[in-house]
Amino acid sequence: MRHQGQLRNWNDERGFGFVEPHEGGEHVFVHIKSIEDRQRRPAVGDLISFEVARDENGRLRAAGVRFLENTDKPARETAKSTSGWAHSPGGLFLVAITTGAAVGRLPWWSALLYLTMSLITWFAYRIDKRAAQGDLRRIPERTLHLLELTGGWPGALMAQSLLRHKNRKRSYQFVFWIVVAMNLGAMIWILESGSPQQALIDLLKASDRLW
Repeated sequence: MRHQGQLRNWNDERGFGFVEPHEGGEHVFVHIKSIEDRQRRPAVGDLISFEVARDENGRLRAAGVRFLENTDKPARETAKSTSGWAHSPGGLFLVAITTGAAVGRLPWWSALLYLTMSLITWFAYRIDKRAAQGDLRRIPERTLHLLELTGGWPGALMAQSLLRHKNRKRSYQFVFWIVVAMNLGAMIWILESGSPQQALIDLLKASDRLW
């Protein structure tokens, strides 16, 4: 027998939440693995249909979960998020530094560094997000922070905003903004001193002390 209800709680980082059945009664546990449409991430307020089962401890859990909303809603939201990447802080930074390099105010390698590392970091976030959805091997947070430190933080900002990944974990965000400050400080030092090799060495030494 299928039931209908509304998600009242959802932890996107850990991939689970609780649904309130329309007919009332106890809230039912929902895990990301029980959702049939893996192309869409659940959110608080989503209407779903589901079957009720019990786990090995006898607790209620949802099975065969399906979304009830209009199926083109996720596509519209995805298009909106994709089209808005340039309005995120990370996207604006990339536009600014690329423009500065194009008009000769900044060295060309600075724009190339941030663009390349941001692209790599974006895909690292995307891979880690999918791993979290499927309970697969995750990318260590230290690796993500090292990518951000070496110039990938604009891409990380866009991924956090558009993919909704690592954006609500306070401990991660605390280290992330320290990493951003370290990177910007190193870049300013490089531009003023003209010694990128020594700045990179100092930056890596500082990262070892951070972790």
